[in-house]
Amino acid sequence: MELKKQTLGSLREMLDTKQISAAELCKEYSDSIKAKDFDVLGYITVTEDEALKNAEKAQEIIDKGEAKALTGIPLAIKDNICTDGIRTTCASKILENFVPPYDPNVIEKLKAENYVLLGKTSMDEFAMGGSTQTSAFAKTRNPFDLSRVPGGSSGGSAAVVSAGLAPAALGSDTGGSIRQPAAFTGLTGIKPTYGAVSRYGLLAYASSLDQIGPVAHDVNDAAAILEMISGPDKKDSTSVIGDAKANKGAALEKNGSRFDFSDCLADPADATAKIKGMKIGIPSNFYGEGLDSEISEAIMAAAKLLEDSGAVVEKFEMPVIDYAVPAYYIIACAEASSNLSRYDGVKYGHRTKNAEDLVEAYYKSRSEGFGAEVRRRIMLGSFVLSSGYFDAYYKKALQVRGLIKRAFDDAFEKYDMILSPVSPTVAYEIGGQISDPIAMYMADIYTVAINLAGLPAVSLPCGFAKNGMPIGMQFIGDSFAEPKLITMSSAYQAMTDHHKARPAVFAKGGTAGLASLKKGGER
Repeated sequence: MELKKQTLGSLREMLDTKQISAAELCKEYSDSIKAKDFDVLGYITVTEDEALKNAEKAQEIIDKGEAKALTGIPLAIKDNICTDGIRTTCASKILENFVPPYDPNVIEKLKAENYVLLGKTSMDEFAMGGSTQTSAFAKTRNPFDLSRVPGGSSGGSAAVVSAGLAPAALGSDTGGSIRQPAAFTGLTGIKPTYGAVSRYGLLAYASSLDQIGPVAHDVNDAAAILEMISGPDKKDSTSVIGDAKANKGAALEKNGSRFDFSDCLADPADATAKIKGMKIGIPSNFYGEGLDSEISEAIMAAAKLLEDSGAVVEKFEMPVIDYAVPAYYIIACAEASSNLSRYDGVKYGHRTKNAEDLVEAYYKSRSEGFGAEVRRRIMLGSFVLSSGYFDAYYKKALQVRGLIKRAFDDAFEKYDMILSPVSPTVAYEIGGQISDPIAMYMADIYTVAINLAGLPAVSLPCGFAKNGMPIGMQFIGDSFAEPKLITMSSAYQAMTDHHKARPAVFAKGGTAGLASLKKGGER
């Protein structure tokens, strides 16, 4: 079986028709990880033994005819989402040996489906980065070109799906961390409305911005996972499902517990009918200086196709978005400074062995445990929260955040969704931005505003650059307007084949021996 061509739907059919058993499927993915992840470096921890046991349990359920949508289906989980009894590192030395004693809400929901966990995927340390090169354990590579980054911070999740080392995965998105890796690796990624998915058990970077979401080969698979994990959680006070007015017509199950996208998915026969009359706004200021011309052309071609298929496409201006990047980094770093203050080497996490007193122990534990980018953002956050600078920076950033949300509210009075780029460039070469923090931060110019406003967005492939790298675009919607976004994205994919492309081949015998399998399958 060619694993990288398989979708959740095709695997479900194969399991239900007994073309393959859950254990055989799990072993195929596990063998593929052993053979190919030395090139991709997408996993930090591989859970082969536990995966095979869970696959056998899932097969018993399948044999009884009681299988659910994800029963026996292997998935990968980003390494900042806790997993009971399985180490969760945030790709940081400070949490190198942290093993959570509980499952978060999203994992409980997947376990209720009897899914199979293949392993925990690499990421930028504490989700701070856009390349997955700040990981302390596995600096992930793009399966389309191993000399290029997969994006970040959910680069490991995207890379293993793109490479066929998992059919789908969970990531997290604080400022584009699902959408940008999806765009760089030819996948579909969904950043849900803030509060639509529980954050309980997600090791926080910036609590007012973080959201868990799926990455998969196509929007149908991504939507299926989002359905499973959405809904309120008593352990997360920020998880909500609003009323009909707040949802603006979002399709929810009768019990109001989670999204229902069953009427949103399109096929070639009804794609045009589903999007006829939908209004798409294109912010003109998103398509100016700094955006690669190949990306602009690919997105405009997609807009033309949708317009020819019955959608209404109009250009408009959103100048306040130009202030999104500085506002985002002030707010995100301020929250990071607070959230990461708990990692002091006392109760858990890395603790230095060379300290003469408690103060020195704190200092050395954090200095040794955190990487350079994390330390940079903690210091920036502490600075903007400090006396004398709070009003000048943090307060103003919050005011800008309010203006950005208002600008989106005004836009959604006119349009059903907004079409924008995901990144100014396609995936760049490894090392290309890591030494230039400002360039790295500015690469988030098209994604961070969505997190500041708490809105949903879907990233999906819309073409390829001349160098063969995937190009992504994103549909941005109003709060809890995921059904509209899924409808449009599914219709677009029903009319195109960009999402069906897969990496041709990996480097033979690459240099990925940088990592080695360790005891317990850890990387």
